[in-house]
Amino acid sequence: MIQFKSEFLSELDRLLGKHPEKEQILSEYDNHITEMLDELSGSDEEVQDLIAEIYNRLGTPEEIAASWREELSVTPRKTQWLFIIANLVFFVGGSVLTLVHNLFDFPLVDLAWRSLTSIPSVIILLYLVFWALLGYEIGKGFGHKGRRLMKKTFVLSILPNILLMNLTLFKVIPHGWFQPLLNPSFIVICILFTALLYPICWIGYKWGKKASI
Repeated sequence: MIQFKSEFLSELDRLLGKHPEKEQILSEYDNHITEMLDELSGSDEEVQDLIAEIYNRLGTPEEIAASWREELSVTPRKTQWLFIIANLVFFVGGSVLTLVHNLFDFPLVDLAWRSLTSIPSVIILLYLVFWALLGYEIGKGFGHKGRRLMKKTFVLSILPNILLMNLTLFKVIPHGWFQPLLNPSFIVICILFTALLYPICWIGYKWGKKASI
């Protein structure tokens, strides 16, 4: 099985060519194969069955190299701005809805406002899913090298939320605009869930990274 691992990594090395992350990729798969061999060494399976199981879990060197070449076409900057813009859409959409509801008299807008403020827990849950998805997609798309990208994207995306919270807490934005939501318990919940956003994003990243293997 040692010879199999050596041949597997040599073939992967050849197929990756001049990939900029070649050394890290080879090291990562070296560790994965070693862990799998240790896990499967106690079984009664034949050598060919063990090899087939490794291919089934990790893929062939050709499949692995192809997936990493495909990743080169997905640039970190595009992924980063995709999530930043998506969060801005939520932020701007909510801000516009709040302004129109408080400054104008549009029945449909008032109905939308009442409907949304009646289900704050659902809105919070969906927003948490968004942040988990952010981490997952970066982890799945960039693997081990996506950690720095995930952190930077998180910080840039969360800035509008922090700004809004501060403007509201210091009453630059009238508290009455957010009734019936804005009460002490809801403020505590918002602060708590904001603090949880990064851990949730990190869990999503780890999950996505594992799914990329």
